[in-house]
Amino acid sequence: MRIAVGLGKENVEARLERQGVSRRDFLKFCSMVAVTMGMGTGFAEQVARALTMPRRPSVVYLHNAECTGCSEALLRTGQPFIDELILDTISLDYHETIMAAAGEAAEAALEQAISSPEGFICVVEGAIPTANEGKYGYIAGHTMLDICGRILPKAKAVVAYGTCAAFGGVQAAKPNPTGAMGVNECFGAKGIKAINIGGCPPNPLNLVGTLVAFLRGDNIELDANNRPMMFYGNSVHDQCERREHFDNGEFAPSFDSEEARNGWCLYELGCKGPDTMNNCPKVKFNGTNWPVGAGHPCIGCSEPGFWDKLSPFYEN
Repeated sequence: MRIAVGLGKENVEARLERQGVSRRDFLKFCSMVAVTMGMGTGFAEQVARALTMPRRPSVVYLHNAECTGCSEALLRTGQPFIDELILDTISLDYHETIMAAAGEAAEAALEQAISSPEGFICVVEGAIPTANEGKYGYIAGHTMLDICGRILPKAKAVVAYGTCAAFGGVQAAKPNPTGAMGVNECFGAKGIKAINIGGCPPNPLNLVGTLVAFLRGDNIELDANNRPMMFYGNSVHDQCERREHFDNGEFAPSFDSEEARNGWCLYELGCKGPDTMNNCPKVKFNGTNWPVGAGHPCIGCSEPGFWDKLSPFYEN
């Protein structure tokens, strides 16, 4: 489909007209693309503009061992909406969950994207199974280990999106029979230094902000775990709206207590906020709410090894 509209080259519509494709037919096609992308027919004009403008920065999004929750969170981004992210900021050339192509066409789109002379940014979701030469995870007949090993070194930048891609996550929890690893643990010795966007799932704005910063040429300051300091520079505890109750020694005795309903601190119910670096209390999800705001303790999901090191989640 991307080949049919010229990969964003100039004068696309003129070339299509010469091939007997009218603008009306082109817009019908764009409506189909918009619907396939889950944005509705009203975005046909935006699709058309995106397909006929000079090529946007290319993003290749790889899936490994994961639940696709990080993609689901991204698809529900409130600001910018996913249509703006795809059409106005980047060119998302490969994403198995939302792309229209399948089978050989999808593989061709991947090869075309990673062969572009303009280069590409690679976003990785999910841990990489490494045991038994990576045979616990296959896509199109290739192991996830081999796919990442072939593609990541070619990328201009690599972003490990979500705790599974960043640190292994639940996939790497003991006893970890698949040998699941995060990107840097798996490929760090080969020169790959991914920017880690921790979270299960992460706030999509942390990914969007990272991509925008990269495209602007900003210097992205990272912490010791390769996470952007602009998102992971402060603990959840220090930003929490319940912090005053912690300082006053006011702790909820149970989830169904009057104290919990009145916003008292959840530390004694297992909250891992003091051990967790993230901006959840400030950014929230879609600017609406976050786990502690909804009455649930932070489980430290953006931290390395959180599934083993920070569990049980309801004890401290």
